[in-house]
Amino acid sequence: MITISIDPIILSIGHFHLRWYGLIVMAAMLVGIWIGNKEAERKGFKKDEVYNVAVWIILLGLVGARLFHVIDHWPDEFAANPIRTLYIWDGGLAIWGGLLGGLLAIVILARISKWKTYRLLDALAPGAALGLAIGRLACIITGDAVGKPTSGPFGFAYISPNAAVPQLGMYYTPTPVFEILMNLGIFAVLWKLRSKKLPDGLLSLLYLILYSTFRFFVTFLSAYPTVAFGLNQAQLISIAVILVCVPWTIVLLKTNSRLHFSPARL
Repeated sequence: MITISIDPIILSIGHFHLRWYGLIVMAAMLVGIWIGNKEAERKGFKKDEVYNVAVWIILLGLVGARLFHVIDHWPDEFAANPIRTLYIWDGGLAIWGGLLGGLLAIVILARISKWKTYRLLDALAPGAALGLAIGRLACIITGDAVGKPTSGPFGFAYISPNAAVPQLGMYYTPTPVFEILMNLGIFAVLWKLRSKKLPDGLLSLLYLILYSTFRFFVTFLSAYPTVAFGLNQAQLISIAVILVCVPWTIVLLKTNSRLHFSPARL
């Protein structure tokens, strides 16, 4: 059992608060963009193209992440004070909202610019996985997205009055730690496969399937409110993504196999 005593606020100047959350999330984005840029260049994209995409990924990703969090916590957290929906520096970003918002930005810009959408998604997938792992470090410091109360053997308790946990001094299941390990494992798999001769789109589909599957089970330990069928928002989205991506992957593999072994190619 571990007690977290770090103050989420690094320093305050009047009404301005410099928080660990914002710095770590920014670092996560920069790392993800840097890796994505390197992979995209390796796959034939120009550096300027990737950086232009990155700006929109960040913007739509943040909007989606905040929107999903607000929807999930509207009755208990935001209904009484809606202006707090704008306080993203206090924490509260839903990962699925960020991923889907970023995915939407990539697809739209790729279509407009006539880029190979699937190839670009594959290039950005490893960086996204590592970025999510780094970003969850912010949750450990702030107490955001911790799991259910626990009596052991592994839990985090927070004593800083600025922590986002429901109750100071109580031990909670450290779900951000499990998500960090999950994302690092996914990153390792994607990084190993990135140089293989895979059909465009397979790497990003694999990423979504792995993330959805592990996130579904990890989120059983979370304290997120249930939405339907005893499941929370993150789990329902995970199921939906799996139901879309698994058949899509099968079709992609079959199509690639037919093209590869077509008599016209022999």
